[in-house]
Amino acid sequence: MPGSRMVIYVLALKKKTLSASARIVTFLLTLMLVCVANAAQKPTCKTLTASGNPEYPPLLWEDPGAPEHLTGAATALLEEILESLGVKLEVQNLGSWARVQRLAKIGELDMVAGAFITSERIQYMDYLLPPFTNLAASIWVPKDKVFEYRHWPDLQGRRGSTLINNSFGQGFDRYAEDNLQIVGVRTIEQSFEMAIAGRIDYVLYERLQGQVKLQRLGLADEFVALDVPVSTEGLFFTFSKNSSCNTFELRERIADRLYTLVNAGRLDELVSEYTARYMSLKP
Repeated sequence: MPGSRMVIYVLALKKKTLSASARIVTFLLTLMLVCVANAAQKPTCKTLTASGNPEYPPLLWEDPGAPEHLTGAATALLEEILESLGVKLEVQNLGSWARVQRLAKIGELDMVAGAFITSERIQYMDYLLPPFTNLAASIWVPKDKVFEYRHWPDLQGRRGSTLINNSFGQGFDRYAEDNLQIVGVRTIEQSFEMAIAGRIDYVLYERLQGQVKLQRLGLADEFVALDVPVSTEGLFFTFSKNSSCNTFELRERIADRLYTLVNAGRLDELVSEYTARYMSLKP
């Protein structure tokens, strides 16, 4: 019967239309869930927490106006980089270099603003290339107690001091552990005081940082850095592997901007500026 066939045709058409609509709705819902899942897996980093060695002027030191924070050329450079990427930087003063490394290891700190490469640290931190500077580590001695230093074995039998958990390159660290007597202290001022008192023979500290520290302490005429450096190492910005901000995309964007600024000599400008700031502080 013609009428019956017409009803069947209309019902079949409605069924096809509903099936197509259902498929579209299902597709859109699936797409939305995928987008939500991806967003959950890759959270946007709005604020990045960083810290570093508070005994490292002019690159890093305690901000006298806000002791809970650090200031210096290293964090100024990092802030410039992150600002261009829409990320806010919070630089915390965590009290000691050893504590900074512990918190980076467990992911309670996003980034370290200045670290040398060691086999231990690469287990819990991702290093951003290129290094933002290269630093020479020196043997500092009282001027009236200068001794001949040509290579590491010349330090055997002598007592030294430096900051707790400080590194001067993988090679020297291993040699020192097996052959040298180096006392770790919380502040580098302690090391210089121990040298003046004759309790140690030398202070192991970076040349740039030593020059700035001693000048501000009024001890620049009391110490001299021996000519041959212990090591010269690249200093890097590093991400904690456990940081939620540590994504491939953000690392690449930071590294790209870092490369541009370093090649343009921006860090040298900041070092000059922050050296003047540090020297203007009262001891």
